[in-house]
Amino acid sequence: MKAHSRPQRIKVAAIAVAVAGLLAVAIPAQVSSAAVETKHVAASSTSSKPTIVLVHGAWADASSFTPETAALQAAGYTVLAAPNPLRGLQTDTKAVADFIKQRTSGPVVLVGHSYGGMVITGAALADPDVKALVYVDGYAPDDGESAQALTNASPGSLLNVADPSTVFDVVLPAPDASQADWDSYIRQDKFKSVFAASLPSVVTKVLAARQSPVTFGALGTPFLGTPAWKTIPSWFVIGTADRLLPAAEQRLMAQRAHGKVTEVDAPHLSMLAKPLEVTKVILNAADSVR
Repeated sequence: MKAHSRPQRIKVAAIAVAVAGLLAVAIPAQVSSAAVETKHVAASSTSSKPTIVLVHGAWADASSFTPETAALQAAGYTVLAAPNPLRGLQTDTKAVADFIKQRTSGPVVLVGHSYGGMVITGAALADPDVKALVYVDGYAPDDGESAQALTNASPGSLLNVADPSTVFDVVLPAPDASQADWDSYIRQDKFKSVFAASLPSVVTKVLAARQSPVTFGALGTPFLGTPAWKTIPSWFVIGTADRLLPAAEQRLMAQRAHGKVTEVDAPHLSMLAKPLEVTKVILNAADSVR
């Protein structure tokens, strides 16, 4: 046994290092060069630039934006990851709105991935300093629309199934809890195909293991009121290989918002699959408010 312990430890350590490198996507050289190409290098004062606030979606966390965060910071931007509790649309929206009002000063570019788009659509109106919205594979609802309804509005979502247990694992906060309060997780064996098909399996397994759950109630609650995209300029990154929120539905949301659209050959986690392209879109949005 002892003869194999050291090689085994070395193998495990090597795998851990490889996974960490893949998850971070490090600042790829092309992402760093994107900042230079668009002349957003940190030669100018950070105070003259808008703050970039990132809002993660369901079954993910703030680390999804690791490559974009690093590249934007290198370009001289203040970048903040807002908490998204994933407990309910109203409470999540309030949490992000409170964060923006109390953690930022001056103009803000608000970026939302997936369900985070539902949240920024309401939270942006709580602070007049929010000057631009970026939806990354994101929901941009109108009054009365829920994430669940938008997911199912166009064909192609792997979450649109007759039996939810085939794609979700759930955790009940109490035996008699209503379904709205159930915590949902994408099943481990479905996560790669649903969320991140083009990423290496060693990466998607780690992402699946550490996913943040969202309540079914948060997904099913309609957005109520005037959406921020009606008055705030919006940018959209659409993953054409998205199997969670179909690209066709994303295009319809972007069209009615009169948003500026960038399409990328990527699954639902475009931020990790195409960090260069996503970073460029955020930089373009930031440029519009300087």
